[in-house]
Amino acid sequence: MINPSPFSDAFGKHQRAKRMLRLRRDQVQAVVAHAWEAAPNECCGLIGGDETGQAQNIYRLRNVNSNPETAYEAAPEELFAAQRQMRERNEHLLAIYHSHPRANTPTPSETDVRLAYYPGAIYLIVGLAGEDAILRAFEISEPEQSWHEVEYAILDE
Repeated sequence: MINPSPFSDAFGKHQRAKRMLRLRRDQVQAVVAHAWEAAPNECCGLIGGDETGQAQNIYRLRNVNSNPETAYEAAPEELFAAQRQMRERNEHLLAIYHSHPRANTPTPSETDVRLAYYPGAIYLIVGLAGEDAILRAFEISEPEQSWHEVEYAILDE
C-alpha cells in the first residue's frame, strides 16, 4: 500500500484538500507531453510528493484498457512498481492523471467517477481537443458519485 494522500484523513476518507497540489512547470510539461504522445488514446499516470502537496515525481503508466481511445486502465505491473517506488521514496500519492484527447474542457466522465478508488487523491485531466492542452484538477468522491474542481499551483522553479 502506498502512503495515504495528505488530502485524506487517517481512515482514507475524502476531505477537501487542506493543502494545494503544487507542480513544477517541467512536471506539468511532462504530463502534457505524455498526453500528446498517447493521443488519440488516453494516457495515465501517478504523481507522488510530500505531505505539503509538493509534487516530487511523475510516474507514467501504460494504458492497457481494451478501448484506450475512451478509457484508461494502468498496466498492473507498472502501477505496482510505481507504488513500490513511492513507498521507497517516502512519497504520498498526490494525484492521478489521465487525458481526454477529444475534450476542450475536460471534466470527469461517469467512468472516472465510478472508478475513483483513491480517496483524497487529486484527479488531473488533460484535454487535448483545442490548440493548446488544458489541464484541470478535481476531487472525486466515488461513494457519493460526485466531483468538484480544485485549484492547483504551477511553480517556475
